[in-house]
Amino acid sequence: MKENNQEIAVLAGGCFWCTEAVFQRIEGVEKVTSGYTGGTIRNPAYREITTGRTGHAEAIKIEYNPSKITYRELLEVFFATHDPTTLNRQGADRGTQYRSAIFYINEQQELIAEDIIAELNAEGIFDDPIVTEIKPLVEFYNAEDYHQDYYNQNSSQGYCQFVIHPKLEKLNTVFKEKLKKEIHN
Repeated sequence: MKENNQEIAVLAGGCFWCTEAVFQRIEGVEKVTSGYTGGTIRNPAYREITTGRTGHAEAIKIEYNPSKITYRELLEVFFATHDPTTLNRQGADRGTQYRSAIFYINEQQELIAEDIIAELNAEGIFDDPIVTEIKPLVEFYNAEDYHQDYYNQNSSQGYCQFVIHPKLEKLNTVFKEKLKKEIHN
């Protein structure tokens, strides 16, 4: 799917505040929107998602410039900045809404996702097998406004300091060459 000559990727890697903060810092990423996908009700609200009964995952929609970063490179960052081996959990965040998932938009994205998971498993990068779901994107619902740009607006908050900040430190170390020049925190 393209929007304004940009490609779209939809990923779920636990709390969307974390994944949003990571991908906002990647060169070629034009916009990151936190939201919900993969569930059974239309237009869900955060209070419904947190119950774990709607089937939605906290996810992000990434609008990116494929001439600056590829879908595969986005997935490399995705797998390096969350734990894709824990079912329905990232750290202390537990429930189906925190699952690891890739919601593909076309067959090419599906094949790339399958290939990279097979490669990571074959190389033994993780101690346990990857449990990341690969599913077609049906609908993406934007999260409430207060969830958008959360880390940048609330970086001194405890969750941001203890959960998100270490992910950004890892990003700065492992993917320094992929970072936007104006953002390095």
